[in-house]
Amino acid sequence: MHIDFTRSGGFAGMRLSCSVDTDHLSPEQATEVEKLIDNAGFFELPEKLVPEQPRPDRFEYRVNVDAGEKQHSITVSDAVAPESLRPLLNYLTTLAIVRRKG
Repeated sequence: MHIDFTRSGGFAGMRLSCSVDTDHLSPEQATEVEKLIDNAGFFELPEKLVPEQPRPDRFEYRVNVDAGEKQHSITVSDAVAPESLRPLLNYLTTLAIVRRKG
């Protein structure tokens, strides 16, 4: 499974991104990512989850998942992100921060 993740916006307007290939993660990490995607119902989410009126200083996330037989991309604002999706967004944000420092 391949995941491209980007977080933009926020108070400082900084962009954060990473690419994840579960084949290059530890088995535990790969299982965790796959579980987060399943728990979020990722492949059933609409492509855009953004408020009608943009709010300044909010984060916007772009997540693209290619699972071989299934591909899906979403753009979501933290203002309207479903609770089921937040653990995946948090995980990918943390991974991107760690890799940036890395």
